[in-house]
Amino acid sequence: MNLKRIKWQLFNSQISLDNTAKEHILGLAESSIKDRGVFHIVLAGGSTPMNVYSLLKTVKTDWHKWQIYFGDERCLDKDHQNRNSTMVFESWLSHIDMPLQNIYVIPAEEGPIKGAALYNETLSNLGDFDLVLLGLGEDAHTASLFPGHHWDDNLDVLAVFDAPKPPPSRVSLSPARLSRSKAVLFLISGKEKQTAMSQWQSGEAIPASTITCVNGIDIFYFNGN
Repeated sequence: MNLKRIKWQLFNSQISLDNTAKEHILGLAESSIKDRGVFHIVLAGGSTPMNVYSLLKTVKTDWHKWQIYFGDERCLDKDHQNRNSTMVFESWLSHIDMPLQNIYVIPAEEGPIKGAALYNETLSNLGDFDLVLLGLGEDAHTASLFPGHHWDDNLDVLAVFDAPKPPPSRVSLSPARLSRSKAVLFLISGKEKQTAMSQWQSGEAIPASTITCVNGIDIFYFNGN
């Protein structure tokens, strides 16, 4: 990745990061809805995005024009508390007037192979996303793309069998599909992420660095200090 295409923004508080992210997302949504009548957004799991989702439930927008997708999911029962979709519904989607048909949950309860195949069908007729949200793990993973793993970038959706964090079975969008977006925003919090951030900034090949965007990538970071 060309590091010059990355805009790093360091925040002095979690609240500042969360509120700036909320406004950033809302601004892109309003622009997309004005230009094309729809806003296609890919959501990330994790605690930092959860804070932002909790703020988004209070904003004024036409939720009927939003289309929700997910970057990855754990292969757990449909309503399991550790699923990304469960977190997103509890923190945001259950509190707003958004049609359920606008929310495209990854059917990871079907297992990694079938879940990936079904979600690939869901995305098959969809062009570029308007915004992809991502996080960064302490080990520099993003979505369910982990260090040391190899994936087929000819696929839009990947079956993951050996994630180093439980559960090992997951479904993830590929780097190529995550990169097909008009905007990409990483939300990163915690001093434990500093090593991964340093690897990225020094140009090391980490999973997060496989994500590209024609309009550049925004990274919002609060180191927790």
